[in-house]
Amino acid sequence: MNRLFRAVLRLFAAPRVNMREDYAKVRRLQRQLAVLPAPLYRFMDRQIVSEDGGHRIPVRIFRPKEQRREELLLFFHGGGWVTGDIESYTPACATMAELTGCVVASVDYRLAPEHPFPAGLDDCYRVASLLLDEPERASVDDAEKIVLVGDSAGGNLAAAVSLLLRRRGHRGASRQILLYPVTYWDHDPETSPFASVREHGSDYRLTNSEVRDYMELYVPDPERRRDPLVAPLLAEDLSGQPDTLLLTAELDLLCDEGEAYGRALEEAGARVRTHRVPGALHGFIALPRFARPLREAYEVINAFLDDSAAERPSEERS
Repeated sequence: MNRLFRAVLRLFAAPRVNMREDYAKVRRLQRQLAVLPAPLYRFMDRQIVSEDGGHRIPVRIFRPKEQRREELLLFFHGGGWVTGDIESYTPACATMAELTGCVVASVDYRLAPEHPFPAGLDDCYRVASLLLDEPERASVDDAEKIVLVGDSAGGNLAAAVSLLLRRRGHRGASRQILLYPVTYWDHDPETSPFASVREHGSDYRLTNSEVRDYMELYVPDPERRRDPLVAPLLAEDLSGQPDTLLLTAELDLLCDEGEAYGRALEEAGARVRTHRVPGALHGFIALPRFARPLREAYEVINAFLDDSAAERPSEERS
């Protein structure tokens, strides 16, 4: 990346936004930016009742024009557990459906600070566990075809859902795709164990201060931030986790912790593929289809879906 481009990126660095005060404004802006002409995508909305019956969890289902694969991609969006929703992620999910040829189901989980941890995780777990128990609800004939996918905070939620499924003795997903996930609790450049937090936490798309604001809004109690369901890298037992594709962005402060989680999963016996997208910034899954990082990411995603389907054992994963 040349010096001029680096200088331009610094103009958009997130410290100019006080997320603790401005998260509602950011949400509105995201929805406005996500508006696309209707013919560019097709979707239908469904709702799932929460486990306690107290609220409904919206799920938006995207069908590609040509369905080339049988998998259902169950998607948890990013946004620091505070911003983002099925509206603002509609363009990205429509692109995901078209470029993979899969049906995509996007979960509109509850957001902090109105609903702090574990509310959003509970919603994601509810949808995932229900579909794994009753895959016909997702129009698939086998739970093995359900793939958990998430980006950033959504990648954190996907990893946490997999951990929680295992912890509760529930059938887990056979595969997960984690896109530049949050896997650790500390993003202070003075104390973080990861070099990428210090090298890429002040100049680019996502900054140290923004991640710390998100974490404080999502998990107000500092002691709870070390919970493995918040920081999956701290999990003592990573056995029984799904086959995993872990995509990171070279210029993302979360790069190192994401790759560290991939190594930890592999050491625990999971089949893991880690791919770092060179020159990419955090959030590349929302880029236009012509963007090189997006094209490269979907080449890797499609290869993972094809190869993992071919390698999948015939017996069901417990």
